[in-house]
Amino acid sequence: MKKTIILGPCVMESASLLDEVASFVQQMKGSFHDFDFVFKSSFDKANRTSGDSFRGPGIETGLLWMADIKSKYNLEVTTDIHESFQADIVKEVIDIIQIPAFLCRQSDILKAASETGRHVNVKKGQFLSGKDMENVAKKLHEYGAKSYGLMERGNIFGYNNLIVDFTNILEMRKFCNQVIMDCTHSVQKPGGSGQKSGGNREYVSYMANAAKAFDVDGYFFEIHPDPDCALSDGPNMVKLENVEEILKSLL
Repeated sequence: MKKTIILGPCVMESASLLDEVASFVQQMKGSFHDFDFVFKSSFDKANRTSGDSFRGPGIETGLLWMADIKSKYNLEVTTDIHESFQADIVKEVIDIIQIPAFLCRQSDILKAASETGRHVNVKKGQFLSGKDMENVAKKLHEYGAKSYGLMERGNIFGYNNLIVDFTNILEMRKFCNQVIMDCTHSVQKPGGSGQKSGGNREYVSYMANAAKAFDVDGYFFEIHPDPDCALSDGPNMVKLENVEEILKSLL
């Protein structure tokens, strides 16, 4: 079974940025036939450190941009939702609905996403163990989700840092058919730069290869042509020029 690779910029900064990154993802898709590629970006970053932070273009514009990407580059697309009513809207364009870590136990959101018939990826909360996610998986099953996956992204104990316990991958595999490693958010330092989050992108490849040793089913990398100038999550995003080397290491 092919491993899944989810790639894209954290937030939809502009149509031109999405076009540039999606074109790159299409190139990777043509070069790495052992992976299934999915393009990801967020129309709204509802959970930002500061109220002054850029959030995105909103759901209407964001879906127009994603529909264009999907058609132009023949890519599956995914985005996250933050409120239950958004599930019915995004299902018209989005192939995979992502549930943010902080919302992973919100029953109404899980139910709404499950009822769309789309694949649902739920990020493990930073405050939960892998075993705790069994209750989330049970909810998705009870709500009629046709297929779903869980994502490991580390645990937070305060002090602007995340700790990754890779045995969470093995725990979640006991009750879920697909576990994805979020390699870029796991090196994030939440709120670590004052009014925004910091991170260590140089550790991303190590996170990915550690997850590989645990036979993870896929990998999520946020990528950007110029992460230092990105409007969200720049410190932990991977430069486009470094993605190919990381993917080669995962073969």
